[in-house]
Amino acid sequence: MQIDFTNKNVIVTGSSQGIGKKIAETFAESGAHVVLTDIDQETLEKTKNEFEEEGYACTAQVCNVTNKTEVQKLIKNTYAELGSLDVLVNNAGITKDTLLMRMKDEDWDTVIETNLKGAFLTTRASIRYFLKQRAGSIINISSVVGLTGNAGQSNYSASKAGLIGLSKSVAQELAPRNINVNLVAPGFIKTKMTEKLPEDVKNKYLDNIPLKYFGAPEDVANTVIFLASPLAKYITGQVIKVDGGMVM
Repeated sequence: MQIDFTNKNVIVTGSSQGIGKKIAETFAESGAHVVLTDIDQETLEKTKNEFEEEGYACTAQVCNVTNKTEVQKLIKNTYAELGSLDVLVNNAGITKDTLLMRMKDEDWDTVIETNLKGAFLTTRASIRYFLKQRAGSIINISSVVGLTGNAGQSNYSASKAGLIGLSKSVAQELAPRNINVNLVAPGFIKTKMTEKLPEDVKNKYLDNIPLKYFGAPEDVANTVIFLASPLAKYITGQVIKVDGGMVM
């Protein structure tokens, strides 16, 4: 079933590559005007050109989600240029993996700042526009490790667990104004990053997936677009795992 997002405006952070790019592409294919945003200007411009070649409606703005001024400019410009903000997808995230005893302060701080504070800043900046419209959807990309933890990823797991707490709290605050807030928690998704893992590591993950295959970026994107659609109007404050049954 094709979900129609014609005349809808969507911001996807971290959308120049990987899962974020697929999420943005899926919205664009469904008729939305997508605001592409990333910290890397070169990659962002490349993605914007690709979208325009496909005939997608899009704009692009460089934004460091940890910078309050840049985030406020992103949200303000989107509303001023497009007239509404219908969906915000907080996808921007990084990893700096190592065992806790070896983790540097800056590796902890950078991951928490990007993955958790970034979502806080974009959500806070967009709320007044959603409230004005009395409609909208916020979808935050968490991870199954935010539910289970993972050795060597204490900073990343903490950021994704914190994102769950943030989202559930904001969902309660905004529900009376018809604004939905949900999370998607991917498991092992095939991307350029995961493809670099050794085969034995990938096989270990595969052993713990009941469906016995790895997910693809479109599996996450399809879940996001469903949650942003009227089909999910009675769903808020929920964590939807996209993991092939890895975490039940």
